[in-house]
Amino acid sequence: MLLVVDDDSSFLRMLERMLGRAGFDVVTASDGAEAIAKLDLGHDRLTLVITDIRLGNGPDGWAVGRHARELDLDMPLIYISGDRAPEWQSEGVPGSAMIPKPFRAAQLVEKILELLADYHPPGHHDVMVGAGRP
Repeated sequence: MLLVVDDDSSFLRMLERMLGRAGFDVVTASDGAEAIAKLDLGHDRLTLVITDIRLGNGPDGWAVGRHARELDLDMPLIYISGDRAPEWQSEGVPGSAMIPKPFRAAQLVEKILELLADYHPPGHHDVMVGAGRP
């Protein structure tokens, strides 16, 4: 399940529809405080966070990303921003991605799939096929 955070309600609904059509389960938050609360309640069900940087009053997207990583050190994160992309190198968490607005739907989906390919949620154990029994 993806957590998508943006304070622009029409943009948030558009992202939710687009990602749903791409086959993703999506939960949304309209500001940083709501995103942090959803992370606290369900980070074990989330596989990736997409957050705008500017989220109005309260915690910004950088804070949302840091909080997600406090809960899960490997949580995949994608930051989106129209004007704060240059700050990503210094403000974003390691191993995250930045996609400047405007972007194409395919670009976002491609980045999601790339990050999810390397993510193993906490408690997930790989099974080795053909390993046999000891």
